[in-house]
Amino acid sequence: MNTQHPTPETPLKIGTRGSPLALAQAHETRARLMAAHDLPEAAFEIAVIKTTGDDRSLIDADRPLKEIGNKGLFTKEIEEAMIEGRIDIAVHSMKDMPTEQPEGLVLDCYLPREDTRDAFVSPHAERLTDLAAGQIVGTSSLRRRAQLLAFRPDLKVVEFRGNVQTRLQKLERGVAQCTFLAMAGLSRLGMTHVARSAIEPDEMLPAIAQGAIGIERRETDERVAALLAPLNDTPTTQRLSAERAFLAALDGSCETPIAGLAVLEGEKVWLRGEILRPDGSERLSEEGRAPIAEGAELGRQLAARLRARAPADFFSWM
Repeated sequence: MNTQHPTPETPLKIGTRGSPLALAQAHETRARLMAAHDLPEAAFEIAVIKTTGDDRSLIDADRPLKEIGNKGLFTKEIEEAMIEGRIDIAVHSMKDMPTEQPEGLVLDCYLPREDTRDAFVSPHAERLTDLAAGQIVGTSSLRRRAQLLAFRPDLKVVEFRGNVQTRLQKLERGVAQCTFLAMAGLSRLGMTHVARSAIEPDEMLPAIAQGAIGIERRETDERVAALLAPLNDTPTTQRLSAERAFLAALDGSCETPIAGLAVLEGEKVWLRGEILRPDGSERLSEEGRAPIAEGAELGRQLAARLRARAPADFFSWM
């Protein structure tokens, strides 16, 4: 295997979106590569690539993501750059990733997973239960919208797009009384103080792979595979294997009301999963345990059980 290291003259090109969070994730990846291989910062180049999901006009218009195109919304242009050889690796928030990669690309390196919980963010209340009936909640996530309406159908939900900073600005302008963000993202930005409270999985099961960073590469690039190998976190890989198999079996994406979380318990994996109608009117959950090596099969089994329980029209929105 070719393990030739990058140099300042021939740097490894790291592709990423340009949001502060995406850049923080790319910088973390670069720092881990530098430490793993004792290389200088100049041996790596961070290349910012604008994706469809970053289009300012779409963010400002607060168009629902499902109207723009869900799958690959935050990845398509980055993956095209890698296929064309303009970048060597791509750093992704795994909750944004479709379960299938384009031909020739592979995802087999995951950094240690961060906090998987959602954060409740509001200038007016400490927690979700403190909101008065009729107050406005802003979110662009169909999962969060459905879970919220299942728990608090008395609240009003409005579309709320943009990166962390944009959403906080919208809160300040009074567009909504509260919103949800990922605790992992706030942690990576050094902004955990923004969260008024963290929502436990028992209350709001997180998005599939929430809190995990994945590094994508060309399948045939053995040099990059060798560089990334020391960075891969085995427990995160095992947990995502179960979660993403569950998601794939439901033919879901980051923009369908599907949630799931895998937790390692010794030699076993405990997986919880749920599906919801977009209006929160119906919510179906399943859970199970299996040996870690059988995590993916457990994910598929839970998905099959949910499909068997769901009414015929349950998936008509997918």
